[in-house]
Amino acid sequence: MDSISQIALGAAVGVAVMGRRTAPWKAALWGAVCGTLPDLDVLIRYGDPISDMTRHRAHSHAPFWQTLASLPIALIPAWLDRRNMPARQSYRGWLLLVWLALVTHALLDAMTVYGTQIALPFTDQPVGLGSVFIIDPLYTLPLLVALWPAVRLRGVAATQRQPRLRAWRMSLAGLAVSSAYLAWGVVAQQLVLDRVRSQLASMPSVGAPPVERILVTPAPFNTVLWRVLIMRSDRYEEGFYSLLDNARPIRFASWRIDPSLFEQARDIAAVRRIAWFSRGFFRLDEKDGSVRITDLRMGQEPFYVFSFEVARRASPLQAVTPRAVGGRSGLDLGASLRWLMRRTLGEDIDPPVQQQAGAPRRPPVPGQR
Repeated sequence: MDSISQIALGAAVGVAVMGRRTAPWKAALWGAVCGTLPDLDVLIRYGDPISDMTRHRAHSHAPFWQTLASLPIALIPAWLDRRNMPARQSYRGWLLLVWLALVTHALLDAMTVYGTQIALPFTDQPVGLGSVFIIDPLYTLPLLVALWPAVRLRGVAATQRQPRLRAWRMSLAGLAVSSAYLAWGVVAQQLVLDRVRSQLASMPSVGAPPVERILVTPAPFNTVLWRVLIMRSDRYEEGFYSLLDNARPIRFASWRIDPSLFEQARDIAAVRRIAWFSRGFFRLDEKDGSVRITDLRMGQEPFYVFSFEVARRASPLQAVTPRAVGGRSGLDLGASLRWLMRRTLGEDIDPPVQQQAGAPRRPPVPGQR
């Protein structure tokens, strides 16, 4: 998730754990700090952008290593707060705060589609449930509201029992609401996935290769509109479904994949790395002699965050040091946000890029363009 969400989550966890035993603002501060620590791994450079991408959310996001790191980290707030309670009791409380702030950070990240290697050192298989978008105000706002009583106690009646109790209760309420929202996202994702599978079964694409993978993940900032990505051997298909669409079938646009290009590039380390990390939701394409690989999970056609040049045309292909070529250059942000709002509310309209290109309206049959 985004940094603000992680800070708010860590702070709320801090108040829930230590808000009744120390100044709530202090518990919130340490929770926010510890909730930020795992993402400091972005400062580590591994030599190329693909390594940087696939090693982010790795060891610093693994509860095994977080548990070990919590032991020394907790000594700092315990020592600073030593006057408020016995040393042993203080350390146990702060240790629980630090550990929960770190672990909940990793678990929240695992709810997004990116891929968090939470099982290290036992396996590096990334976990990316994809049931919440990386920025979702409906998740973050309850936590921020719940933190207000703790923040306002800074220097004001910080030793009084009732204000502390109020801050503690509010933090628990905020955590309950935000957690319920995450649970809703999992339920909504499954509802959409069931609908996609039902449509594919009842309206098969004539002559198309079988479906290999299906990805259902929320559109930006909400859990009402969902992006659906279908992978076949020679194409991938993208569609959108709003929970307000009622019984209307999902319309898909289709883009070709060249299987022979993957056969030529499959031995390139960078290609293998992205193929593994993206769980097969990737494309290889060639333009002006440059071979690029794109993670199709994060973005929307044709704008993807993670796209990299990995080879140049030769016989055979010549691998190059990966170079980031993804981004949103040319994206009309205003038009995209207007489309997002209207499509979320159930209007059956194409994304702005397809409208600008004059793409014909596609029938509600998977795989047709």
